[in-house]
Amino acid sequence: MNGTIAITDFGWYEFLLSQQNIDEVNFWTPSAHFAFRGEAASPFFFKLKTKYDNKICGFAYVAKYSKLPDWLAWDSFNLKNGCPSLESMRLKIHKIRKSIAYQGKNSNEIGCILLSQPHFFKEHEWIEGPKDWQKANLRYAYYDICSGEGLRIWNECLLRSELKQSVERPLITLLDNEGPRYGSPQLINPRLGQGLFRISVLDAYSRACTVTNEHSLPALEACHIKAYEQNGPHEISNGILLRSDLHGLFDQGYITVTEKYNLEVSARLKLDFDNGKTYYPFHGKQISLPIKEEHKPSKIFLKWHNEEKYLS
Repeated sequence: MNGTIAITDFGWYEFLLSQQNIDEVNFWTPSAHFAFRGEAASPFFFKLKTKYDNKICGFAYVAKYSKLPDWLAWDSFNLKNGCPSLESMRLKIHKIRKSIAYQGKNSNEIGCILLSQPHFFKEHEWIEGPKDWQKANLRYAYYDICSGEGLRIWNECLLRSELKQSVERPLITLLDNEGPRYGSPQLINPRLGQGLFRISVLDAYSRACTVTNEHSLPALEACHIKAYEQNGPHEISNGILLRSDLHGLFDQGYITVTEKYNLEVSARLKLDFDNGKTYYPFHGKQISLPIKEEHKPSKIFLKWHNEEKYLS
């Protein structure tokens, strides 16, 4: 199993270390030209630069990689981008692009390595970086966490964070015949926060409204089927991508999606507002669904919305 060790900006690390209850972070890059291909749920280690002796200052778990306009990255993750404002984030992007003689088109798109359950270590907790790190490497490298330097760093990270006691719901545990041992690599199921939920639903639906096929990003919103405030989870199967006006109607119960994936528009829309002519043509329409079966709307959550929210 491989983990990723990535050069980390000290300012990004320092800012996030000062925040409380961070459940997800955006490890962004100033260009979306090179896609990140690390394995989902694998560990991602934050390595400082030579100035800080290449120390490991924390780690997290890979949730997904996505190319996003900077405004959407900020709107989704806010301070979890490691900056105090969108303007400061844009200034940092511009500064890095200038320093590397960025040759790409003038685009606001950045690469976003979205990480779950981050752990940031204070200076006295920093871990020695990999002894075999290639100095010429200015990006990231994959390390086998079952042996060598990868295993050493992984074990020390577990020790720092006491993850052995806190990991829940392991997806895969690599064990030998002697049974579990401290430091045995694990893949855990990264818990999605609000930002990761939004981007995961956005990408699952190919960035198009499930009803109208609208692709304009500012108009699209990831909607919980079962409301988060009513114990609806941040899971893709509890999400649906809707144009913002349809999202409002869905949350208020004026539209719903049946367990057969048909849209229903309530008669209450006309009764309450003497209108609705824009929406009634959608009544009975089959919605567009994600390609992956596990990403399709859960019929359990749809049933909840049909019975608890829909104004029939």
